[in-house]
Amino acid sequence: MEVPELPLRKIIHVDMDAFYASVAQLDDPSLVGKPIAVGGSGRRGVVSAASYEARKFGVRSAMAGALAAKLCPELIFVKTNFERYKEISDKVRKVFFEYTDLVEPLSLDEAYLDVTENKKGNPSASLIAQDIRAKIKKRTGLNASAGISINKFIAKVASDVNKPNGQKTVPPEEVLEFLEALDIKKFYGVGKVMKEKMYRHGIYTGLDLKGKSLEFLEEHFGKSGGYYYNIVRGIHTSQVKSERTRKSLAAERTFNENISSEIFMLEKLEHIADEVERRLKKSNVAGKTVTLKIKYSDFTLQTRSKTLALYIADKHLIMETVKELLFQEGMKNSVRLLGISMSNLNNDKKEVLKVSEEKKYDVQLKLEF
Repeated sequence: MEVPELPLRKIIHVDMDAFYASVAQLDDPSLVGKPIAVGGSGRRGVVSAASYEARKFGVRSAMAGALAAKLCPELIFVKTNFERYKEISDKVRKVFFEYTDLVEPLSLDEAYLDVTENKKGNPSASLIAQDIRAKIKKRTGLNASAGISINKFIAKVASDVNKPNGQKTVPPEEVLEFLEALDIKKFYGVGKVMKEKMYRHGIYTGLDLKGKSLEFLEEHFGKSGGYYYNIVRGIHTSQVKSERTRKSLAAERTFNENISSEIFMLEKLEHIADEVERRLKKSNVAGKTVTLKIKYSDFTLQTRSKTLALYIADKHLIMETVKELLFQEGMKNSVRLLGISMSNLNNDKKEVLKVSEEKKYDVQLKLEF
C-alpha cells in the first residue's frame, strides 16, 4: 500500500475518561460504580457529562436531563464544579509539559502533544503515552486514554479505540489499513447529519470513502470534499499549536422560565455583558463585532451582528450595540436563551509555533512508535 510522503510527526492525543463524572466519583467515593450525570437536573437541565455506568443506559452529554432520568431511573445527578475541573486539568497539563512544549489543549480534558522531539529523548511515542497516563493516574487518581499516530486526525480517532483507560497506536505502515477499515461515523468531524449524507451515497467505511473521486466529494460535500479526500489517505497537515489566537469571546444564559418582554431581556443582557467585559479584560483584548444570540422557546436560533469602527471592551459600549440589535426587529416568540459574543478581536497576531525540523517517512521503515 502506498502512503504519501509527508512530514514525520509523532502525535499523541490524550483524552481524560468521562472527566467531569470521574471527578465527581473521585471526590465522592460513594458514587463510584454508579450511574451519574453531571448537570441535567431541573426541568430544563441538560447533561454535561455521564459516567460509563450511565452511558450503558444511553445517557449522553447534551441530552435533556428529563430524558436521561427516563432512560436510567437510578441516575444520580451531581452539580458541575468548574473550579475543581480546572484544578485537576492544570495538574494534567503540567504532566504534558514534562515531555514537550508542543501542547495544544482542546478543552479541560483533552490535548494534542507533538513528541517527535521530546524532553525525555524517548523515541517511542507509545511509551511516552504510557508514562503520561501513569503519571496522570498517580497525581490525580483519574484515568486517561490516548491515541498515537503520525498526525492529529488519526491520533484523535485512535484515542477512542481502547477507551476507557487504554491507548491505541497507529504507526505509519498501518495508517491506510486503519483508515480503510474505519466505520465512517468514527471519522472525527463526521456528525449525525454528515453520517446520514455519507450513507445515502453508499459510504459506510473509510474504504468506501477512498473509492470516491475528489470531484465526486467536492460535488456532494462542497468545501469539505477535499478534506475527506485527504484524511482517508492519511493526509492531515495541521500542526500541534502551542499558542492559539482567540477568535471570539462570548457568554450566554439559559433561563428557567421563558422571557417574553424586552425589558426583562435587557436586564438579563446586562448581566451577560458584565461577564463578557470581565472575560475581555482578563484576556486583555477588545473586539469590533458584537453579536446577539437569541434562542426562542421553539428552539429556533437567531443571531444579529454589528461591526463597529473601533475596538471596544467596555460593558456600557457593548450594551449600546446589544440594545440596537435587540430592537432591530420584533421578537418572534418567547426566549429561552440569550448570549453576547465579541469577535474581530485585536489579537490577530500570527500564531507562535514551535515546530521541529520536518522529516520524511517511508512505510518500509519500522519507526519506533
